[in-house]
Amino acid sequence: MTVASSADVGAQPSAGPKAPVLAEVVRSGFAESRHRGSLVTLDVDGRVDWALGEVAAPFFPRSSNKPMQATAVLRSGLELSGPRLALAAGSHAGAEIHQQLAGRVLAEHGLAEAALRCPESTPGFGAGPGPRGRLAMNCSGKHASWLAASVVNDWPVASYLEPEHPLQRLIRETVVELSGEPVTALGVDGCGAPLQALSLTGLARAFRAAVLADPGAPERRVADAMRAHPEYVAGEGMLDTLLMRQVPGLLAKGGAEGVQAVALADGRAFAFKIEDGSSRARDAITARVLAALGVKASVVPVTSVLGGGVPVGEIRAAF
Repeated sequence: MTVASSADVGAQPSAGPKAPVLAEVVRSGFAESRHRGSLVTLDVDGRVDWALGEVAAPFFPRSSNKPMQATAVLRSGLELSGPRLALAAGSHAGAEIHQQLAGRVLAEHGLAEAALRCPESTPGFGAGPGPRGRLAMNCSGKHASWLAASVVNDWPVASYLEPEHPLQRLIRETVVELSGEPVTALGVDGCGAPLQALSLTGLARAFRAAVLADPGAPERRVADAMRAHPEYVAGEGMLDTLLMRQVPGLLAKGGAEGVQAVALADGRAFAFKIEDGSSRARDAITARVLAALGVKASVVPVTSVLGGGVPVGEIRAAF
């Protein structure tokens, strides 16, 4: 395994001019911008059913890795369930309910907000105004669970983000198991946490494994908590929360830089990465794939293109 740097241009899927166009921005009937990328779908048996672009090269799934990371927290022996577990696997908006719950997880294990090593932030999408702090950062639930796991296992707390910390080693082992492929590169996520590189196929395979696992298995417990409490995975009006409320059994987790992973209750799954890192086309691409799979998800937002404050076009899938 290598530690990736800014020079590691190979650690991105669909790198190069031949990546297919996944979405286009249409204004007044004219396609003025296009988003290229890669996408993979798996059938009910876990076989690649549809592949666009490079789906076997390693890339950084960013927060789409969180369900796997939360699975490792359970395997470490930390007891989490319900909203606490959903928050550990989520990228929350920093609303009051998110910050309070992350703070309670810390307090229950004798820790304060200062123990968090994620950056300070202000509340995000739809959360309303609020003070800047580490609890407001969208990864604070994950970090709080990692700190709590370190406490219950008598592992070092201050170094919980070091790649060779016992929890981080367990996370890598869990990612390898669920994705069915080795972690070939390790980076640093936006929150400062170690980040495991996977292929899009491996990411989709991991989501499929979570929804099909036996009830009570750690990965299934994570999936069940996310689906039961989607407001703690993202926030009101956000794609992951909307999808899991709308489609029974669906598991969804997006990531920065245009990443999305989804699994259906029957084991079908998909994952995609928008090459330019833009998130504005994620809703349209997700809606297109779900429609192709025969899944109705009317709550997926339709992203309008505005002119003079009124809709004059749309962001639409192009495949």
